[in-house]
Amino acid sequence: MHKLSKASQRSGLPGDREMVFMMAMVMALNALAIDSMLPALPAIAKGLGVVVANQRQHVISVYLLGVAFGSLVYGPLADRFGRKRVLVAALWAYAVFAIGCALATSFPMLLALRFGHGLVSAALGVIVVAVIRDLFVGDAMAKRMSLIFLVFMIVPIIAPAIGAGVAAVAGWRAIFMLFAVMSLLMLIWLRRLPETLDPADARPLDLGTVVSGWLTVTRHRRAAGYMIASGLMQGALFGYLNSSEQIIAEIFDAQPLFPLVFACVAVGIAIANFSNAHIVERFGARRVSQTAVFAFMATSIAQIAAASSGTETLTMFTLLMMVNVGLIGFISSNFGSIAMEDFGHMAGVASSYQGFAKMLLAASAGAFIGQQYDGTTLPLAYAFLGCAVAGLLLVLWAERGKLFTRPRTAPKSPY
Repeated sequence: MHKLSKASQRSGLPGDREMVFMMAMVMALNALAIDSMLPALPAIAKGLGVVVANQRQHVISVYLLGVAFGSLVYGPLADRFGRKRVLVAALWAYAVFAIGCALATSFPMLLALRFGHGLVSAALGVIVVAVIRDLFVGDAMAKRMSLIFLVFMIVPIIAPAIGAGVAAVAGWRAIFMLFAVMSLLMLIWLRRLPETLDPADARPLDLGTVVSGWLTVTRHRRAAGYMIASGLMQGALFGYLNSSEQIIAEIFDAQPLFPLVFACVAVGIAIANFSNAHIVERFGARRVSQTAVFAFMATSIAQIAAASSGTETLTMFTLLMMVNVGLIGFISSNFGSIAMEDFGHMAGVASSYQGFAKMLLAASAGAFIGQQYDGTTLPLAYAFLGCAVAGLLLVLWAERGKLFTRPRTAPKSPY
């Protein structure tokens, strides 16, 4: 594990629990910008004259694409100027773009602003990963990331209800104003966070250094395999996000129940991250995540059977989605930690590039999956199985055919 900078030691880190909760809330601003939109999509489409139902999914997909491309920028900036300075600037920009979205007068204008909003929001996830990698390594990092995702998942559970409530009381534009307020509150809290980048790990901000870092990650077999596999699994999740409102409203005729159904599915991933945080240091990130991939494949087959039976109910759909989305919780945090294992000396660039590659793949796959919606849940079920099979093949390639292994125990964390 890398030592903290002298400045960090003088200022003092927040306690372990506060650090986890603080980083989770930073990441949660991204979830808020996605999930609170879902119940408001019909109102946004109506208010801005969108006729084709599947086009309203673009409010989600263009934001995710913005996050993907923005992820390339913030790692190098954070490695040069420090984690905190870049994060603070990104949160100010987050508030500005949120206000711009609230004032949008056309659907193309809203999509352009959502893309920009995603570009600046990319800093949130990239820098959180870099901060945690500054402080932890190996299974200890995987444990903290699981705890962060556990707290983070509070927002996806309640965000649709918040979005629906705000839209009902003040209209869909008020949801974007809420984003701005939350960003400003986060800026106040971040005054307690010291800089975690060790000056010895600072990297010059030049294209050659950045590209060299990207090539290092790309050529690293294990990192590349887990990075792409993680992107595919997230793509399945984004496919669900893009089409979930239409599935609940049109297939099951249960639009008023959408926040409740979404919350139940989100509980699955929250339970998974809670469980992962308690078992990953005992069994190892590889054993846990690779087992979850096989379970994901089995549940996907069950989803296909249910969708093909003609008797699928909302309860059946919700339970199967709860299981599979929960399994993504075991997979994503551990895959991400494994992919970052060998990049402590360049955590910002590595996190940035991996975030870009995973999000670009996930956003593109999710948009494609969402656009396949045809009034049934079959396209989603087949997509889940396809992503799982491809992910397993990538892990086999990354590990040279050896599954369920565990490297030597990582160094202790500072907590």
